[in-house]
Amino acid sequence: MSTPAGVAERLTSLVGALRAHGIRIGTGETVDAAEAVAALGLADRERLREGLAATLLHGTAQRPVFDPVFDLYFPRGVGGPEQEPTDRDDVRDRLAAALAADDRALMGRLAAEAVDGFGGYGSSPASDGWSSHQTLDRLRPQTLLARVRDNLRAQHGGSGFTDRLLEDEIRRRIEAFRGMVADQARRRVAERRGRDEIARRAVAPTADRVDFLFAGKAQLAELRRTVQPLARKLATRLAARRRRAARGTIDLRRTLRGSLSTGGVPMKPVLRRRRPVRPELVLLCDVSGSVSGFSDFTMLLVQALHDQFSKVRVFAFVNRIDEVTRLLVHGAADAEGLGARIRAEATLTGWHGSSDYGVALGEFAERYGDAVGPRTTVFVLGDARTNMSDPNLPAVRHLTERARRVYWLNPEARSQWGTGDSAAPAYAELVEMHECRSARQLGDIVGRLLPV
Repeated sequence: MSTPAGVAERLTSLVGALRAHGIRIGTGETVDAAEAVAALGLADRERLREGLAATLLHGTAQRPVFDPVFDLYFPRGVGGPEQEPTDRDDVRDRLAAALAADDRALMGRLAAEAVDGFGGYGSSPASDGWSSHQTLDRLRPQTLLARVRDNLRAQHGGSGFTDRLLEDEIRRRIEAFRGMVADQARRRVAERRGRDEIARRAVAPTADRVDFLFAGKAQLAELRRTVQPLARKLATRLAARRRRAARGTIDLRRTLRGSLSTGGVPMKPVLRRRRPVRPELVLLCDVSGSVSGFSDFTMLLVQALHDQFSKVRVFAFVNRIDEVTRLLVHGAADAEGLGARIRAEATLTGWHGSSDYGVALGEFAERYGDAVGPRTTVFVLGDARTNMSDPNLPAVRHLTERARRVYWLNPEARSQWGTGDSAAPAYAELVEMHECRSARQLGDIVGRLLPV
C-alpha cells in the first residue's frame, strides 16, 4: 500500500513541524508513519492520530505538542464557511445531549460546526479569520451546566454530594469542548495563513523548551517531573566521559622509548594513567523573583546528580547568602515545595528584598571562602541584575582565582544582557557566562561543562 501524494506532503510537513518543536524524528520513523497512514486510512481520524503518535513519538510527554500539530495537518472534514447559517439553539441542544452522554466524537463535530457558524469574522466571502473566543461567546457552553446536570440527575438520581461530583465532571467536559473549539479555530486560521506558520507560533512547546522566566505554575510542575529523566541522561553521559578520560592520553616520550626495540615503530603506545577523582561542585543560586523557577529546577537537577560528585554545596541568595545544602539531602527534598522551604528556612534578605549580587558575592567570599578550592567547579545561577547596586567585581575575581572553574548560567536572552540594571557584560569579562533559558539548554550546557 502507498500513501497518496497529497497525504504524503501533509505527513512530511507534520514531521517537520514536530522537529521544529524539538521532537527527534528520524527517517525510519517517518517511513513507519507513512506505512501507518497507508494501513489505517483516513476514515477514522482518531485511529490515525493514535497510529501516527505510536510511530513518531518517544513518550506521552510529547502528546501536548503532537495533538494540536496533528489537528493542523490532518483536520476534520466537517463543516465549512459555505454552509447554510447555523441555528444557535439547535447546536446548543445537541451539545447538551453530547455533554450528557460524554460523546467526544459528537462534541468534536459540533466544535467544527460551531466555529464555522459563529466564529468567522471579516467581510470577505471566506471570512478574514476565525475566533474561538467569539465562537464560545456566542454559544456559551458554560450555561448548559444546569441543564446537563438536571438531565443526568433525572436519569440516575443522586444526593447533594454526588451532585457536586457530577457538576465537576460536567465542567471538565465543557472545558474539553472549549479546547476542541480552540483547535478548530486554529485549524481554520492555518488553512488560510499557512499551516507551517501556525504550527510554529501557536503550538505550545514541550516542557523542556519552555522559557524558565515565562513558565507558569503548571509548566514549572511539568519541568520538575523531567528532572529525573534528564539527570539519568546526564549521569550516563558523564560516566562515558569518565571512562574515556580514565584511559589517559599517550605518553609520547615513553612510547618512543619503547619503540626502540621495534626499530622505531610505536607498536605499543604507553598511556599516562589518570587517577579517577570525583570533583567538587558549588552552586550559588539567585532565588529572587522570576529567576527562582530556574534556580529551583537547577538545584533539583544537581541533587539528582549528587552521586556524581565527591562533595556538593549549594548556596542561595537574594541580597544575603546562606547555605541550603541541608535542604537538598539526596532523595529527601520536596520538589514541589523546595523553593518555599529555602525562602522560609534560609536567611536571604537584609533590610530590603531586592537582589544585590555585590553584597551576596562579597558575603560568600567572606563567610564561605573555604567551600572553594583547586578541585571545585562553581556555577553561579542568576540574571546578573543588580538593581543598580555595586556588582562587586573583586569578589568574583577572587572566586575565579580560588576555583578550578567558574561558570555563570544566565536565564535571560543574550540580547538582554547589559540592558537596564544588568551587569552581565561586566561579569562575563571575568567568568564564562552562558545563556540558559530552558531545561533543554540547561541539560546541554551542564553535560558539556561538568568536570570529569
